[in-house]
Amino acid sequence: MYHLISVFPDGDGVFLGGDVRFFPKAPAMGKGRIENVAKKGIAEKPICQNKRARINYFIDETCEAGIALVGTEVKALRDGRANLKDSYALIKEGELFLYDLHISPYSHGNRENHNPLRIRKLLMHRQEIKRLYGKSQERGLALIPLRMYFRNSKVKVEIGVGRGKKLYDKREDIKLKEDRRAMERGLRAKNRDS
Repeated sequence: MYHLISVFPDGDGVFLGGDVRFFPKAPAMGKGRIENVAKKGIAEKPICQNKRARINYFIDETCEAGIALVGTEVKALRDGRANLKDSYALIKEGELFLYDLHISPYSHGNRENHNPLRIRKLLMHRQEIKRLYGKSQERGLALIPLRMYFRNSKVKVEIGVGRGKKLYDKREDIKLKEDRRAMERGLRAKNRDS
């Protein structure tokens, strides 16, 4: 049994694992199919991130969800024209929806361009939605979108289950960050001197 390792860049042949053998182009396996099998890596391309979420919430748990979009929304996301700043997720009638996600209209769109602030449906398994519903019903927990990204050309949203921070929690986090930066500065200065 042979395992596919790679495809030669010029497409002349296939290198198979196990016994080292070189086979000329196999008529049964087209070049495109072989390349797709060979590169099974998961490619992620970031679209946008909700930086305020980790400042305003303690994120206990995260999960990934797909999102139902129209064509011009996907094209606008490829240009990186989205904003998660004030968005949040809610579960209504057993389905998960994303509110206040701003996707700017596509620049080359026509009159069928999308509404920038429309409510968008998030796609998850029913068991995951039930688990999130149970968590979101606890006092003080919210569903916050943390980031959007393309995974293998599909748009994904990372949802965090978070508890809101009080003002003193935020001050404590800021103090810890400043202390960490001061220590790093001191170490760098010490390393430069020696």
